[in-house]
Amino acid sequence: MRFRTTLILFVLGLAIGLFIKFYESKRPNTQEANRRAQNIINFERDKIDGIVIQNADERIELKRTDKKWRLESPVKDLADSSAVENLLFDLEDWKKDTTISAKEIEADKNRLAEYGVAKAKLRLKLQGPSAPPEGFFGNNAALEGKIYVRLENSKDVFLASQSIKNQISKKPEEFRDRKLTDTAATQVVRLSIKTAAGEMELKKEADHWQIVKPLRARADDQKVNDLVAQITNSRIVQFVADDAGDLHPYGLAEARSTITILTGDDKSGGGGAGQILQIGGVPEKEKDQVYVRFAPRKFVYTLPNKIESILNTKPNDLRDRHLVRFDQNQLDRITIDTPGKNKTVLARKDQNWTIVNRNNRAANGAEARRLIDLLAAEQVTNFVADVASDLPKYGLDKPQLTVTLSSFASENTADTTAGEHPLATIAFGKIDGETVFARVGEEPFVVAVRRSMLDNVFADPLSWQDLTIFSFKPEQIHKLSLFTDREQSLVRGTNKQWQWVTGSGPINTMNVQSLLNTLASLHATHWVTNAPAAAFAKSQLVIIFTTSPDDKAQHKLTVGDSPPDGTAMARTDESEGTFAISSPDLKNLRAPLVEPATPSPTASASPSIAAAPTAGP
Repeated sequence: MRFRTTLILFVLGLAIGLFIKFYESKRPNTQEANRRAQNIINFERDKIDGIVIQNADERIELKRTDKKWRLESPVKDLADSSAVENLLFDLEDWKKDTTISAKEIEADKNRLAEYGVAKAKLRLKLQGPSAPPEGFFGNNAALEGKIYVRLENSKDVFLASQSIKNQISKKPEEFRDRKLTDTAATQVVRLSIKTAAGEMELKKEADHWQIVKPLRARADDQKVNDLVAQITNSRIVQFVADDAGDLHPYGLAEARSTITILTGDDKSGGGGAGQILQIGGVPEKEKDQVYVRFAPRKFVYTLPNKIESILNTKPNDLRDRHLVRFDQNQLDRITIDTPGKNKTVLARKDQNWTIVNRNNRAANGAEARRLIDLLAAEQVTNFVADVASDLPKYGLDKPQLTVTLSSFASENTADTTAGEHPLATIAFGKIDGETVFARVGEEPFVVAVRRSMLDNVFADPLSWQDLTIFSFKPEQIHKLSLFTDREQSLVRGTNKQWQWVTGSGPINTMNVQSLLNTLASLHATHWVTNAPAAAFAKSQLVIIFTTSPDDKAQHKLTVGDSPPDGTAMARTDESEGTFAISSPDLKNLRAPLVEPATPSPTASASPSIAAAPTAGP
């Protein structure tokens, strides 16, 4: 029995302790309590959902709905949220300078009239859970910048700063939002502009803007985003009238132009009317403004007349001037097709490129990346035809060159099937002066781009080969034979020192090492297409070398003519095609292997001991 009683008392004690701890945690600490005691009113800003300002016969009523402030009286409109939030912020920190107690006022009943708080014309009421009592604003005090204030549930009068009075004494229109719309530019997914000249419509698809009227074409994302921002960031100059009355004085009975924006996350985003802005006439006295009617706010305003510049926008002003748009991260294959020549297929695996139709031979990765960057950056010089109905006129019925950019999946996945998936196909047609006609995929128009673009797309698969000709270590080379107008051969001895097989004289070890370094890691400057047959009719240098101690791993380099650009044409037995090597590399390969002869001491001293002229007697 005693155990049971003890247990019950323990549980009760624990419960009381937890309650006290919880209660105390909710009470303000001493510092917070002192701060609140100095405030004229205390409230939780997030719980305030309404503000009523009574200024004599004028009543201003503000309501917060869906985290946005609206003006409900004397007109219904969007409120300037920053002005309202600033007011609440200042109210939170509104301090008492002096308190005149109810006892002092009772002793002199004329004080209430003197302070102007008995029948105050200016009153402020916050609405919401645990909202503070209504505040009455009286006369200005003798102290500069101070005012008398009384709360509804108190007989005390406070002396406080006039800052709050100044904020709530504003005209109703000063609480209205001068930003035309609270829609952010990034929310807009559709834009329509109607003028007497016609209609233009744009739509955002997969984060990119498209022109859908009067033609279907890619739009320049930055230009359209700037245009949308110009609309959504427009600032109201004058609040004129509600739109229920006669709109003829404003030129809005039959608006000359209409701008419509639609968003993806509101009712207008699903094909509804959207947010409609009608453009009317110009005020007689304010020629730098224009009357507008904004349907969502049901009011007539004036905006700066720079809004007119939007109406003068033409479809071509907004078109994407990039030749082609593609995601480089998805690009795995490049196919280059020239009629009458072998097709070139480049494939990427990780960061390396290969030539698929050359047995996956290593490709020049830098050149592949250069082509990708070039295509991505290439700008259209002219939009030639909006309807590609006469392809033969532009040589696009039988293109001279076609480049296909694709992604490639080696196996089926949940997102894609195995195989090649084209991202974009670019066809190049006839040359017209310094430009060439082009068409991207099934886009219904013809454009012109720089003629030099063709020079940067190699049609020959050999031109895409890796520039690495040999990739050895110099110490791997065991035997070396050079053929010019004579033969010179060297082999590594058992002590790793070079010795003559064919040739004689002191070996120039420095030149030999330079030759080995250059040869072992030889790189081409570029691959040469259509090399003349006579380029190797008489070779200036042939090098045969081995990279195994048994001399079975043999390699051969043949150097032919030297073009005017200072390079030299060369080829190897291990790869097809002709390539160019640099002048410094050629110099290292042709450096003399024999030390130059050193003059004998006798020969070098003979001039100094030559007989001098004999002086006369």
